[in-house]
Amino acid sequence: MNLFQLRAFDAVSREGSFTRAAKRLCITQPAVTGHIKALEERYDLVLFRRTPRSAELTPEGEALAALTRPLFGLVEQAEDLLLANRALLSGRIEIAVDSPHIVMPLLARLRARYPGITVSLSLGNAAETREALLAERASIGVITEAEPHPDLFVTDIATSRLCAVMARDHALAAGPAIALPALEGAAMVLREPTSVTRRTFDAACRRGGVRPSVLMELDSREAVIEAAAAGLGIGIVSSLECGADARIRALPIEGPDLVNRHSIACLARRRQLRLIRAVFDLAAADAVAADAVMADAAPGRP
Repeated sequence: MNLFQLRAFDAVSREGSFTRAAKRLCITQPAVTGHIKALEERYDLVLFRRTPRSAELTPEGEALAALTRPLFGLVEQAEDLLLANRALLSGRIEIAVDSPHIVMPLLARLRARYPGITVSLSLGNAAETREALLAERASIGVITEAEPHPDLFVTDIATSRLCAVMARDHALAAGPAIALPALEGAAMVLREPTSVTRRTFDAACRRGGVRPSVLMELDSREAVIEAAAAGLGIGIVSSLECGADARIRALPIEGPDLVNRHSIACLARRRQLRLIRAVFDLAAADAVAADAVMADAAPGRP
């Protein structure tokens, strides 16, 4: 068995792309393609379905990937052990996130502390981010309302409150905040039902007996904000995602159960890898600093 071919296969299975796999391995794309072709021909099977934009695993590929991911994960741990006394001067880490807003400041601090580290960032919803971790397509995930899993090590790093976003001339845009009952019957433009933000909002509405009128369901927070800015309805986003946009007002929604928890996660067996540990340490420091700011800003503080 040729380990170079297996490593090429593992890289493509993680990246979902021959081009990205070549960058991961620091070899040419034709070399990756050649390794995969040789592996498939030797064992007379098809490991990937090629599309113009990606490489999807076949059932045989999925079965092989379940073996190669822990295999080459152990190789990474062995390399980390051998390099334990060296500074983090170079390296590459794959991070999957369900929202870029919370991770970008963390990446800026990672870049400042370890300028030689290369980061590969992928964006999806919470379920996709969790799956990327479990499939070892990502080393670290930043997930909203992370569900417990025996294979994952998870640490909370932030919380956010749901906000209603609307055009600045909307009838409800005048106050500093908005009560959940005020959204009864309101025209809404919301994320898809599987979105964590949407699930949190829907659950709060059910408990509060509030029935908004959902006019549109959109697949990204950016689309929600654009629809709200265009006056199509009220959108719901996290307070971490509002940004600065002169076209809209973003009002925190008053009421219970309208807060989301954001966590950083990795495979439990890989949590001691130096680069993963470095990112977790930076995230933990950020969380402590954020808690201190929140405490200082709490009502009744001098």
